[in-house]
Amino acid sequence: MKFNSQINLKKEDRNILNLRHLYEQYGFVHYKMNKFEEYDLYVSNKDFLSGDNIITFTDTNGKLLALKPDVTLSIVKNYRDAGETIQKVYYNENIYRTSKSTKTYKELMQMGLECMGDLDLYHISEVLILAAESLEILSDNYILDLSHMGIIRGLLEELNLRPKHEEKFLSLLREKNAHGITALFDSLKIREELRETAITLATTYGSMDCVLKTLESISLNSTMDAALHQLEVICDILDRQGFDNVRLDFSIVNDMNYYNGILFRGYVEGIPTGVLSGGQYDELMEKMGKKAGAIGFAIYLDLLEDYESSSENYDIDALLLYDDTSEPGDVMDAVRHLTEQGFKVRCQRKIPDKLRYRLLFRIDKGILKEV
Repeated sequence: MKFNSQINLKKEDRNILNLRHLYEQYGFVHYKMNKFEEYDLYVSNKDFLSGDNIITFTDTNGKLLALKPDVTLSIVKNYRDAGETIQKVYYNENIYRTSKSTKTYKELMQMGLECMGDLDLYHISEVLILAAESLEILSDNYILDLSHMGIIRGLLEELNLRPKHEEKFLSLLREKNAHGITALFDSLKIREELRETAITLATTYGSMDCVLKTLESISLNSTMDAALHQLEVICDILDRQGFDNVRLDFSIVNDMNYYNGILFRGYVEGIPTGVLSGGQYDELMEKMGKKAGAIGFAIYLDLLEDYESSSENYDIDALLLYDDTSEPGDVMDAVRHLTEQGFKVRCQRKIPDKLRYRLLFRIDKGILKEV
C-alpha cells in the first residue's frame, strides 16, 4: 500500500508544530511543568490572574494544592539567575480557569513563551517579532496592538490622583471612554493640558509612525520621554523587518503592580477577542524576589479551536471512499495511516447524505489519494 506524502495534519496540530519550530529557531527551549502548584503561589499573586476561582485539593501530606490557572507564575517561581545568560523558554500547557461564557471550570489549551534576564531593547523587540510571526502562522489577517505602560505612568505622575480616582480613570481609558474621562476630570478640576493628553491617549489608534508623531507633541515629562524613545526604537525594528500589521493602542493597560514597559495584544480575523496577549512584567519578578527583567506572551489556542469547530462544524475529519476493486487490507492500511495522523476517519463505498467531512480520500489502484 502506497501513501501520498502530502496528507496534512489537522490545522490545530499543524499550528502547534509550526509555533514550536518558530520558537526553537530563536533559541527558546521547551519548558514542561506539573499540572498543579502550591495554592499559596496563587493567593500571593491573585491580582496577576484573570480570575480568582481556583480549583484546589489537599495532597496526601495535607498541603493545599491547586490546578494551575496560569503558566507564567510557575516559570517565574522556578527562575534561577544565570548571570548574563538570557533564559528563553516556551510552553504548550493546559490551564484550568472559569469559563467567561458558562461560568463553569474549563480546561484551556495555552501556548506561549517567556524571556527572562538582563533584557535590552533587542530582546523586547525579538519577543514582539515572535508574537507577530505567531499570529501570521494562525491567520493571514491579523493585527498586533502595542502599548507602553511608561506613557500611562508618566501621565499618572502629573495627574497625582487618589487611588480610587486613578482606578476609575484607568478603567475609562481601557474602555476608550473619552466622555467619561472628561466628566471625571471636570469633577476633579484637572487642568486642560492633562485633560487633552488623557483624551488623546484614549482616542488615538493607528499605524506606528502616525501615532508616534502624536505622542511627541503630548509628552509631559521624562517618564513619558523615555517610554517614547523605547517605542521609537522598537517600532523602527518592526518596520525594518516588514511588520506593517502593527498598531499603537494605549487603551491596553494592565495591573501596574505587575507590569511595566511594553504591552501587546494580538487579534486574528473572525475572532472578536484577543487570541494573544503579553508584556513586560519586571514588577512581578521583583515581587517574587527575582532580580531580572521579563517579557512574554500567551496564545489562547482554545479560542481558535472553538472558532474553527463552530465555523467548520464537521462530523468527521476524513471520509475514505473505496469500491469493489479495493483490497480490504489496503483499506485497513489507509485507515490506520489516517488515524495515526490524528484524523477521525469513516470508510464508505459512497458519500452518505448530510455527512459533513473536512477532507475526502479515495483508494485508487492501491494508492491513498486526497480528492
